[in-house]
Order: sequence, then C-alpha cells, then structure tokens
Amino acid sequence: MSHQFIRQLVDTASQPYRSAGRFAWHFARGKLGGDPVFAGMLEHGLIPSGGRILDIGCGQGLLASWLHSAGTAYRSGNWPREWPAAPEPQSIHGIELMSSDVERARQALGDSAVFTVGDMCKTDFGKANAVVILDVLHYVNIAAQDDVLRRVRDALTPGGRLILRVGDADGGLPFMFSVWVDHVVTFARGHRNSKLYCRPLSQWKAKLEELGFEVRSLPMNKGTPFANILLVAEL
Repeated sequence: MSHQFIRQLVDTASQPYRSAGRFAWHFARGKLGGDPVFAGMLEHGLIPSGGRILDIGCGQGLLASWLHSAGTAYRSGNWPREWPAAPEPQSIHGIELMSSDVERARQALGDSAVFTVGDMCKTDFGKANAVVILDVLHYVNIAAQDDVLRRVRDALTPGGRLILRVGDADGGLPFMFSVWVDHVVTFARGHRNSKLYCRPLSQWKAKLEELGFEVRSLPMNKGTPFANILLVAEL
C-alpha cells in the first residue's frame, strides 16, 4: 500500500468538510487518516459496485466522501496496482442519531448521498446491497443489537453483505483501552450514554450465523492499540 496515496485520498475526502466548519474538517482528516478501516475496505474490496449502500451510524458521512473520492482517484488512474477496482455505488444512504453530524454531512456532500436523522433501532432501513455498521451497536443493549441485526438481514438483497466492526470483549487490555477511549470521544461529541454493551467475538459470530450469515473476520486495528475486528457477513 502506498502511504502517499492514502495521504492524498485523505486530503481529497476531507476537503469537502471545509465548507462545514473547522471541526468537521479536522475531524474528517483525523478519522480518515487514523482509522485503518477506511483503507481496509478498499484494499479488501469489501464495498460492492453498482449497489445501494446503507451506512448505519454514519456520523458526518465520512464513508460516503471516502468512496466518492476513491472512485474519482480510480477513474483518473491514480490507484494502487495491488488493490481491486474502487467501488462505484449506485447510491449511499447514511442514518445518524446526531442531527449536528447529519447537518455537517449535508453541508459537505450536498446531494451526492442521502443522510437521515434517525435512531437505528426505529428507522426504516429500506433495501440495500451492502450495510456498513462501524463501532455503533455496542451503544444499545443486547436485545436491541439483535433486533437491528435481524432488520439488517431483512433489508439486504439476496447475496447481500454486512460489514460490521465490533470490539472483542475477550480482547484484554486493548479492549479495555478501546472502551475508555470510546467514552471520552463520545462524551466530547455530545453523547451522554455512559453504558456500553459489548460481546466476545465468538458471540458476535454466533448471532450472525444464527441469522443466516456466513461470517469471516478481518483484524482492523493496524497501527492502533484497539481490539477492533471487522466482520464480513454474507447472506
């Protein structure tokens, strides 16, 4: 992987957030540049082309900006030779509980994606070819997690894919550090829910398999001290 290419992609994907204010721009640069999941989804070809993408807990729409910038880079010929082609989604729909995040997403990205203020436990998911949920489910209790996952399964088209990042509660000190950082970051961003509902990786896999998914896991904590695992679940 070319570190220079990643830096260029971070620059491009974060640029639209200048119009949404300094916080939005700095947050985009920090998150896109520091979280390995964004490059990882491209490197492993996890986002399908030509499909409808649902981003649950989308925040200020970073995934949409990232995929748009990746597509532009690929079409220009500036793309790592060892990576699969950049995805070209038909549409991207983001759902986010925090209205301030949705406002920043809309200011930055305009009509290039659709952003909805909504609670993932209540908002209609519609239909999608792929669903992305990054570090969100642990904010609701286990029963609510299971219901969201069931509704995701029902929203996916045949052969659809769920890309789910979770913390492994059996991850020892890295997991404990992840929880501490999560509390700090979410409090700073205006969330006041102090309780997290976490599971061991084995339980996450078992629940997804019970719902009819075939599941594989990818470590998604490269360069970080966290116990994050990316689960790729196929119907």
